Amino acid sequence: MNQWEELEESVGYTFANIELLKTAFTHSSYVNEHRNEKVHDNERLEFLGDAVLELTVSDYLFNKYPDMAEGQMTKMRAAIVCEPSLVEFADVVHFSKYVRLGKGEEKAGGRTRPALLADVFESFIGALYLDQGLPKVIHFLQRVVFPKIDAGAFLETVDYKTQLQEIVQRDRDVLIQYDILGETGPAHSKAFEAQVVVNGQVLGKGAGRTKKQAEQNAAEYAVRHIFHK
Repeated sequence: MNQWEELEESVGYTFANIELLKTAFTHSSYVNEHRNEKVHDNERLEFLGDAVLELTVSDYLFNKYPDMAEGQMTKMRAAIVCEPSLVEFADVVHFSKYVRLGKGEEKAGGRTRPALLADVFESFIGALYLDQGLPKVIHFLQRVVFPKIDAGAFLETVDYKTQLQEIVQRDRDVLIQYDILGETGPAHSKAFEAQVVVNGQVLGKGAGRTKKQAEQNAAEYAVRHIFHK
């Protein structure tokens, strides 16, 4: 089994055009050192893959969070498709071992360079889209990316107080109030408990190391358990 067959087995797809897969993993430094091979770097595929990722992740967030405001979805999408996240996704399928690099880039540690690995992940998405179509891209993301979204890995990017306000004030003016119910623990390690009250009704409670965090957690409870029934 050669490296490309091994890669296909790792990602779960057999490419109709294996050259697309090879190109997705070809860095410009490799092309510069192998001009006689007439190979292409992955930059064009990266451009396409970036757009495909934006679309598929946007679609997933739109359907998963029906009450989430546009601004909050934008923040979460940005956290999902940013360089550190893309590197994590690339590591799941061991992409670094398959990248074709020039000797200089290899010696400089390019195989572990975050920007390079993020680009390779996007390039692979572009290649998979061209070779297999959008449904197979979504199937791949369901294995590598979407479970992290489902596990709440990116929810810290969401401002739940703003989101709750946008939800409850969508159709009418309401009064939203946050109350600190109490605090526990020593001065250096306090914990606060808060509740959010909408038009006199308690919709959620939460705890946190700061008053602001406790309020955010109370708002998150309200958004998740009241409005996502």
